[in-house]
Amino acid sequence: MPELYLLDTNTASYIIKGKPRQVRERLLRAASSNIAVSVITEAELRFGVTRRPELSRLAMAVEEFLKRIDVLPWDSDAAKSYAILRATFERVGQPIGNLDLMIAAHALSSQAVLISSDAVFHRIKQLTVENWIE
Repeated sequence: MPELYLLDTNTASYIIKGKPRQVRERLLRAASSNIAVSVITEAELRFGVTRRPELSRLAMAVEEFLKRIDVLPWDSDAAKSYAILRATFERVGQPIGNLDLMIAAHALSSQAVLISSDAVFHRIKQLTVENWIE
């Protein structure tokens, strides 16, 4: 089975804005059927657009992006992964932001490689992370 790549919100934003170039180039080398975003990332992208209604170009770019990519629904497996991750990191006094944890849990439950340049995800040892900016 081919690898599934789950783009985090920052990576999706890089692709939408076309910068940095190497992220879009790396995306073009992957099969589109192997690329997805979490519904959590969709929510964050839509929130960003809603905060800046004067940027109609951005709104159109986000809509076009979301039309062309699979959006994985949040499910019970993702919720279970989230609960375990959150409890683990809170227990050791190293909490991670809830939306980042939800995206990480979604990647874990989907057995996806998370595409992110955010160093916080490297704290989750069982998560496979790739940085397409490097």
